[in-house]
Amino acid sequence: MTTNTRIVVSSDHADIELRQMIAAHIAQRGWEVVDIGPTTNESTDYPKHGEAAARHVASGDCALGVILCGTGQGIMMAANKVDGVRCGVCSDTFSARMIRQHNNANVLSMGARVVGAGLAIDIVDAFLDAEFEGGRHAKRVDMITAIETSD
Repeated sequence: MTTNTRIVVSSDHADIELRQMIAAHIAQRGWEVVDIGPTTNESTDYPKHGEAAARHVASGDCALGVILCGTGQGIMMAANKVDGVRCGVCSDTFSARMIRQHNNANVLSMGARVVGAGLAIDIVDAFLDAEFEGGRHAKRVDMITAIETSD
């Protein structure tokens, strides 16, 4: 585990209960959880929550992030617009492990309408337990980073 033990969690309005369950699970694993909401079921826009979580990770305030929306896709797209963020949407444990091992992903996205609570916890565990393998994968992650800085 990195020396930074903070993880940001966020979601849109439809995923509050699952997000809070995931946050409690992550805290039980010894991480400090930064839950940036929302706190009510009032309709809200997932892009702002994806961006906010991504900015916590990109700034170094949090080492990792876990974000949710209905499919996981929209909030992931917003998070990936922030330089320094590599977010993947996962609905299985293999993908969650691989985005860390091969892509050095620092944010995990899930769809609350796609995965149930038990699977979501397993996906989070796979993501948190995996470590970047470096080696040949480092070159590819560097290529992704270069795209961010090519503008």
